[in-house]
Amino acid sequence: MTDRLPHAVRSDARDNRARILEAARAVFGEEGLSAPMREVARHAGVGPATLYRHFATKQALIVETFAEQRRACHAAVRDALADPDPWHGFRSLVERICELHAHSRGFADAFMTAFPEAMDFAADREQTLRAVSELARRAQETGRLRPGFVVDDLVLMLMAHRGLQDTPRAARVTASRRFAAYVIEAFRTAPETGAPTPLPPAPRLQLTHSPGTQ
Repeated sequence: MTDRLPHAVRSDARDNRARILEAARAVFGEEGLSAPMREVARHAGVGPATLYRHFATKQALIVETFAEQRRACHAAVRDALADPDPWHGFRSLVERICELHAHSRGFADAFMTAFPEAMDFAADREQTLRAVSELARRAQETGRLRPGFVVDDLVLMLMAHRGLQDTPRAARVTASRRFAAYVIEAFRTAPETGAPTPLPPAPRLQLTHSPGTQ
C-alpha cells in the first residue's frame, strides 16, 4: 500500500503537468503571452497552486510550452543551411518560420518580442537571423535574391505577418502561406520563367466595422 501511494502521486503529478502544458499551448496559442497564468490553470482544470508547483514562473511555463516549436525552428535553420541550393534554402526557411508563427500567437510573440528574461527565444531569434544572413549572402551570389536585401527586411516581414493573428484560426495558415509566397516573390531578383507556382486559395476573411459605419 505504501509503495502504491508514491507511484499514484507521481502519476497524478505527471497528468497535471501534461494538462497544464496542453492548456498553455491552447491559451497562449490563441491569446498570446499576455494571457494570465490563472487562465491557463482554469483551462487545465487545476488550481493556481498546482500550476505554480510545476512551473514557478510564467517564463518557465512559456519555455516548456513552446519547446516543440523551438526544436522545429532549429530544424528549419539546420535544413536551410544544408540545402545545396541557397535560394531554395532561403525560401524554405521563410516559409517554415511563417508556418510556425501562424500556428501559435504565443510562439510568434515569444520569438519576436523582448519578453522579460526570454533569453531562450532571444537566442533562437539571433540564430535564425544569422542563418538568414548567411543564406542571403549565398543566394545573392547566385543572382536569385535581390542585391539590396538585408536581414532587417525579414524582420519587417515577420512584424507584418503578426497581423494575420487577428484572422480567424481556420483561415490563418492559408493566409500565412499566401503572405509568405508574395513576400518571397518580392525578395526575388526577377520572376521565375515558365508557369508561376499557384498560390493557395485566398481565405474568406470577416471584416469588422466600427459602430455607426455602413
